[in-house]
Amino acid sequence: MNNKFAVSTNTYHGFSLDEALEGIARAGFKYVELTGVTGWTEHVNWQMSDAEISTLKTKLSQKGLTAIALSGHCNIIAPEGEEAFLRNVELAARLECQYIVTGTGETHGDKEVVENESILVASLSRIVKRGEELGVCTVLETHGNNYNTGQAMYQLVSQIDSEFLGINYDTANVIFYGNVRPEEDIVNGISRLKFIHLKDKAGVNNEWNFPAIGKGYLDFSRIFALLEANHYTGPLSIEIEFTPQGPGSVEAVYQAVKDSFDYLQTIL
Repeated sequence: MNNKFAVSTNTYHGFSLDEALEGIARAGFKYVELTGVTGWTEHVNWQMSDAEISTLKTKLSQKGLTAIALSGHCNIIAPEGEEAFLRNVELAARLECQYIVTGTGETHGDKEVVENESILVASLSRIVKRGEELGVCTVLETHGNNYNTGQAMYQLVSQIDSEFLGINYDTANVIFYGNVRPEEDIVNGISRLKFIHLKDKAGVNNEWNFPAIGKGYLDFSRIFALLEANHYTGPLSIEIEFTPQGPGSVEAVYQAVKDSFDYLQTIL
């Protein structure tokens, strides 16, 4: 595969952006998905000054890294969430990120049910219009109660015909939230697939257990074969979320990211 492989700085939840960039570069990766999720992992935010943006770009360059995406999750079905996300779209453009990632509802509790899809579609239409103006593609993550499989997410994004809206397929979320296997489900939305969160899974379906790539039970060789057969050319961003106890130390995160890099070299 000639796709770009990145690492989400959300993998370094609880640690600094500098630590995240150090670990990602040290492992051998060249691309990064920055995280700016209010109340969760706040490595970047829309209030950053031009000077702060410039400093970050310099740091990325010095590490040999390129930011290709911003994780900017907001509850876009709520008016205030849509406003916040539009600010994040502008941040993505300032950071020169091609993609911005969000879910469709509340970011952390995962209990919200979208009862009126037309409200969500209207919000997405406004978001996509702004993305078209700025050159930023919004990718909706398979996550939560409503759109947690490739098939479900495809039915949503297909209502808006734009190259600036697509699916971010999370290979472990579809198990955790949707009770389907990515080796079977990923092809269901392949025509609108623009981004992938490459995440492994261990434990039972609803157990929060997302180890280093290659340490769980997902068949990534099969997933990659399906992607190649369907001519997927977008990025894949590694996300490791460990267990509720967390990794324990930043060195443990460094090792998990390096283990993921090394594993991928054996199957690509």
